[in-house]
Amino acid sequence: MKNIRTNKFIIWTVISALFISYSCSDSFLEVPVTGQLDAGILGGTSGLDASLIAAYSQINGRGNRMASPSNWVWGSIRGGDANKGTDPGDYSDINPIQRYESLPTQGVISDKYNGNYEGIARANATLKLLKTASSSVTDGFKTSIEAQAKFLRAHGYFELKRGFGNTPYVDETIDVGSGIEKVKNDTDLWPKIEADLTFAVANLPETQGQVGRVNKSAAKAYLAKVYMYQNKFAAAKALFDDIIANGKTSNGKKYGLNDKYADIFKGSNDNNLESVWAYQAAAGTGSINNANPEFDLNWPYNTGADGPGNCCSFFQPTFELANSFRTDALGLPLLDGSYNTGANQLKTDMGLETADAFTPDAGNLDPRIDHSIGRRGIPYLDWQDFPGKAWIRNQPNAGPYETKKYAYYKSDKGTLQDNSSWTPGYTAVNYTIIRYADVLLMAAEAEIEVGSLATALGYINQVRNRAANTAGFVQKNGAPAAKYVIAPYITLGSQANARSIVRMERKLELSGEGHRFYDLMRWGADGKALLNAYIAYEKDKYPSGAYSGISFTSSQDELLPIPQNQIDLLGSDVLKQNPGY
Repeated sequence: MKNIRTNKFIIWTVISALFISYSCSDSFLEVPVTGQLDAGILGGTSGLDASLIAAYSQINGRGNRMASPSNWVWGSIRGGDANKGTDPGDYSDINPIQRYESLPTQGVISDKYNGNYEGIARANATLKLLKTASSSVTDGFKTSIEAQAKFLRAHGYFELKRGFGNTPYVDETIDVGSGIEKVKNDTDLWPKIEADLTFAVANLPETQGQVGRVNKSAAKAYLAKVYMYQNKFAAAKALFDDIIANGKTSNGKKYGLNDKYADIFKGSNDNNLESVWAYQAAAGTGSINNANPEFDLNWPYNTGADGPGNCCSFFQPTFELANSFRTDALGLPLLDGSYNTGANQLKTDMGLETADAFTPDAGNLDPRIDHSIGRRGIPYLDWQDFPGKAWIRNQPNAGPYETKKYAYYKSDKGTLQDNSSWTPGYTAVNYTIIRYADVLLMAAEAEIEVGSLATALGYINQVRNRAANTAGFVQKNGAPAAKYVIAPYITLGSQANARSIVRMERKLELSGEGHRFYDLMRWGADGKALLNAYIAYEKDKYPSGAYSGISFTSSQDELLPIPQNQIDLLGSDVLKQNPGY
């Protein structure tokens, strides 16, 4: 039972209602609000914990789809893992994001901004409530609540920082109930984020009584990630060393890699050894508020009962990403980019009807491709062989592939999948915000910059050796579904070559998980060169012209614009717009 995720949204609604108060000069009208709780109850253990659970419930951006931690638009579409997919007219507000033509007036951008601030507001409300804690609340309980709330606040500000740059910093000391507090966006958020996570590291327990609550190791991993974004590689390495040697899941098991790559994304395997921090989801509770809404639009189209979701073909992997899984005769990636040239390009069914004959690509491939990308002729989980165009809403607009990670299995129907909404695409599959393979690859980066190439090689090869487990290959008719050829590296070579290797490994291992654009931006000029190479290759692949004229503008498109409605509300003297907008 995943206790923390049960009725989280309902709990927040109740807590919010508790702050409503009535006053009137006519005493006979002074009737207590039905269901009202006094401050003693709000400040007790149950009230404090309910407020904290409300903060946890906002992690997935509930009510603001674009604030979800999957970052499928902000990290994966902008990074080249996928395009918007579907039809040009459906959710057209995402089209400019794909094209690096963001506007300050876009609703999706405002949703990202507002959704993260809603989570921050809930964390702040909990921290403020702590100041009125009743005498029966122990110091240990208060410290635990404070550490968790500060972790969640740091998460919200981290998302804002890497998305928008500096945004207004508001903590629990600012009274937002007495009117609009005009806070400027001229404060560097990194020290604030570090301070909250440092407190969490110092005060969170090694284990938690409920699955889903953050623990000390999760805080260390998040703080190390924050250091990586600032190129503080030595500080990050020290934390990664500790996590790899001693880190434990919230229920006390030592971190490790799942034996099979596919098991990372299965609802039946939630909260596994690889789950450092995950958003908790549940199905069949009578409300989709407890389910995972991350990808409800992103499953294959028009599948009927023969596939997952039945809607809406968003988030389709790109040609460039699929080609990246090509391996050489030794089973290594083509680091020079030659996977996008000649016969190295994957054979696809682009332009073919489902009824037309097609034979899948017969060349060497990294086996992770068929756990990440739905492609013609290869089994789509336990449903059937992916039929191609029949499951794609608009192939000329978005290509021949469909996303596959986090899709629910046919065997999950009715248990790990929720039928209480317009689409069966809501699931009980957790979204893993930080997983152990991500930690190993960040640790490898840190080692390459300030440590040992030999240690980095070991971390990278742990990830590759798991992918090479033949027991985890996608099977068809009792045999591997494609020619899977993958091997560990013997050496990383020079520091420059080692960087290329770990960056490619992150692309392959973490594709579609919202990391790519942010990785490219933190790699500076090298990352932007990779992004521009993706754009140059991809732009002529779609008959609809979805990529026609697309370009990335340096010193502008690294960040999203501050929403114009926020500037209008607070004034341009308070909120400064990002360069280029």
